[in-house]
Amino acid sequence: MSSAAPTAPTTRPPDGPARRNPLPRLLRERVFRRYWSAQTVSYFGDEISTLALPLLAVLVIGAGPAEMGLLTAAALAPNLLFSLLAGAWVDRYPHKRRLMILTDLGRALLLTAVPVAYLLDVLALPQLYVVAFAVGTLAVIFEVARGALFVSLVERRDYVEANTLVNGSRAMSLVAGPSIGGILVQVLTAPIALVADALSYVVSAYFLGRIRPTEPAPARGGGLALGAGLRFLARTPMMRAILLGTTTINLFNFMFAALFVLYATQELRLAPGLLGAVLGAGAVGGLIGAALTGRLVRRFGVGPTLLAGFVLFPAPLLLVPLAGGPTPLVLGMLFAAEFFSAVGVMMLDIVGSSVQTALIPEVLLARVTGARRTVNYGIRPIGALLGGVLGTALGVRPALWIATAGAVAGVLWVLFSPVPHLRGLPERADDQVPTTGRRTEREPGLSPADRGPDV
Repeated sequence: MSSAAPTAPTTRPPDGPARRNPLPRLLRERVFRRYWSAQTVSYFGDEISTLALPLLAVLVIGAGPAEMGLLTAAALAPNLLFSLLAGAWVDRYPHKRRLMILTDLGRALLLTAVPVAYLLDVLALPQLYVVAFAVGTLAVIFEVARGALFVSLVERRDYVEANTLVNGSRAMSLVAGPSIGGILVQVLTAPIALVADALSYVVSAYFLGRIRPTEPAPARGGGLALGAGLRFLARTPMMRAILLGTTTINLFNFMFAALFVLYATQELRLAPGLLGAVLGAGAVGGLIGAALTGRLVRRFGVGPTLLAGFVLFPAPLLLVPLAGGPTPLVLGMLFAAEFFSAVGVMMLDIVGSSVQTALIPEVLLARVTGARRTVNYGIRPIGALLGGVLGTALGVRPALWIATAGAVAGVLWVLFSPVPHLRGLPERADDQVPTTGRRTEREPGLSPADRGPDV
């Protein structure tokens, strides 16, 4: 075989021009990609257990309405009971990432115990209550530690982009997770389907174990300083406005949630399967909202986008008590309500999380997160109870009108605050708090200039 003569070098490879990497910029960085992967797999696992655990209680153990209420309360109670304490403790614990790994593994063990008890024929409702409460407690610790790890991995100017990627995964899990959970429950039974969620926590722990960020220094001083997070929220105008706005939305939104299924199945006469299909299709709006939020921030600014999220999340739900007429029209109105509300909640979550992370001093991150969860999550069961009371006293449709209109009013807290005037992310509220570096492992060749412009 004769060899070809050497040729002069060309400006493009033989197979054509170099292709652009389709991955978002942050996902091309190894450390953030592992953090994002841990969050993504955990979100999908959560959606599986959200369906599998109640089905297990109903189909296997025969739980009634009262028992289901207790199961739901057991899962939610740790947010109200422990968020403040967990935040104070986590701020003083130097290894937040390690704590998150331990809580992931703990939740995997707790969920694995359920199918084991089922196979041994010793599963009972008290065990489910204990598992729900313990998993909820570990979730509180995980979440208050996550904020501190986030600022160790992400540059301040990338908060919106990073939150967009994480919330995009959450939106995808809301669309696909229930379907995957339903298939697993049908094929494997509800107890065995919980193994998939347990495995998701193991995978999350694995990815978190593969990163080595420089974490913020632990808070100093005597005692836990339980009131520090609450005092920060109270004295910081933007934090106070956002918290009051989201808490108002949650109060009325959980009034709405307590009555929605009853209203849709009894007054609108929709079959459960048809209702689930329409709402699942509408949840695609979350994916679109996650994709659009970064562009809206760059076009209109942080404050106007956040303000729009406060309106767009609750306002479309006014279509629900308005729904009536032929079944196709009712389904269209419910789809529109779910679709545009899902767009709004992504805008609200992505930009709201970014603004609050930018404002909170690093040494207070866990304490402020714990204080926020105490208020914002603690109001949810109160809203559900209030919804039941109003639905009984006034009727379901009038109670839904009150719930949806009240949720829209939450924007007033933010409208008359400094938030609408924000163009970019705000400066930290306490400039006297010493900053810590956010130097992390990076892919070779990446420099700060490669990370793109400020949001």
